[in-house]
Amino acid sequence: MQTLNCFKAYDIRGEVGKELNTDIAARIGKAMALFLQAKLIVVGGDCRLSTPELKQAVIEGIRSVNCDVVDIGVCGTEEIYFATRFLEASGGIVITASHNPKNYNGMKLVREDSKPISSDSGLNEIKALAEKMNCQNLTLGGNLFYLSTVAPYIDHILEFIKVKKLKPLKLVVNAGNGVAGHIIDIIQKRFWKQKIPIEFYKIYHEANGEFPNGVPNPLLPENREVTKQAVLLHKADLGIAWDGDFDRCFLFDENGEFIEGYYIVGLLAEFFLKQYPSEKIIHDPRLIWNTVDIVTKNGGTAIETKTGHAFIKERMRKENAIYGGEMSAHHYFRDFGYCDSGMIPWLLIIELISRSNQPLSTYVNQQMKSFPSSGEINRNVSDPDMLIDKVNKYYQHSALSINNIDGLSMSFEHWRFNLRKSNTESLLRLNVETKGCKELLANKVKEILSIVD
Repeated sequence: MQTLNCFKAYDIRGEVGKELNTDIAARIGKAMALFLQAKLIVVGGDCRLSTPELKQAVIEGIRSVNCDVVDIGVCGTEEIYFATRFLEASGGIVITASHNPKNYNGMKLVREDSKPISSDSGLNEIKALAEKMNCQNLTLGGNLFYLSTVAPYIDHILEFIKVKKLKPLKLVVNAGNGVAGHIIDIIQKRFWKQKIPIEFYKIYHEANGEFPNGVPNPLLPENREVTKQAVLLHKADLGIAWDGDFDRCFLFDENGEFIEGYYIVGLLAEFFLKQYPSEKIIHDPRLIWNTVDIVTKNGGTAIETKTGHAFIKERMRKENAIYGGEMSAHHYFRDFGYCDSGMIPWLLIIELISRSNQPLSTYVNQQMKSFPSSGEINRNVSDPDMLIDKVNKYYQHSALSINNIDGLSMSFEHWRFNLRKSNTESLLRLNVETKGCKELLANKVKEILSIVD
């Protein structure tokens, strides 16, 4: 029996040829169909060079157990989320490794109604099945259909905004040679048809699995400069950059300044609560004060839950929350099946700045001033549990509150921090925030890192 190391906490990911190949892909497809007792599974994939053959193998694995497949073609992750629900399928698989290097690939899996499949909701069982399987000489009993769901998907995401309210805006859009470009082109055509005065300035727009301009990961500081310079060159109102499968979008204000995802969570929470008072907002525990402050002021209820898309989605369903956000730039919407989208956030933002005639910086600068934050600081360590315990002992007697919802969170009168292990990498992740004091922020970051290092 082969141990499959490509299975992670939330998805499947590995180096092609070493941890992931067509045989493994076929076994995963077959195992998922059996686990779900599926009648129909939707499949799609990103633009990576290895995606077509891995997708074909997944499809053959699924069909070998008399399950039908709909192939929606080249797509982003959220297109699979949409299509699975739209077609009332038993599940969906997107072949993607998002922002990982080009020699990697992977899969994200959902079940009916696009409910996540992660390590505590079926992924481990699928792994165990796949490890025991033989996928040589498959007999393909299930049917294969090719269908585009792009048009109804675009219809749906545009329902989140009042398109006719949009005012003249210039947008820089950076797809990073991932698969966001085809969606932007269709939205642009829709805007033209309705005479909506939005100009798009496109960079790294064409899908290219060679990633000639680097991996599509806007969180890397070196990848942000090109978007910033384009915003300044075109005097744009907003810059938008996506990761490879565009389930996350990263925003730049009119000055080309990168905006941490944390502050966008607060902004979108306020957007929804202005229209729907008393709703619930879900957020992760890494940075919280700005979100809680905004939600409370706008009459909503802020609910903290563990980091990670499976936990956020599960809690959103339980609470029927209208919106959920993570500082990592994952944004979740009740009216999008509680799933995350990298397209809906920027659409909401352009409606916001259209209605208010205020630049984006006006909204986020006050947030950053009131609750400055460190951004996520990562350390590669050999024994994260020991270091978390060491930090806990150092501060436990002076902390006003301590919680372990996700790692270690400690709050004091004027500052707080969260220290947690990564779910997917051997990293220790630190986030610190204060109430209006950048000097205190710098001191506390230095202090905690001196303990960790």
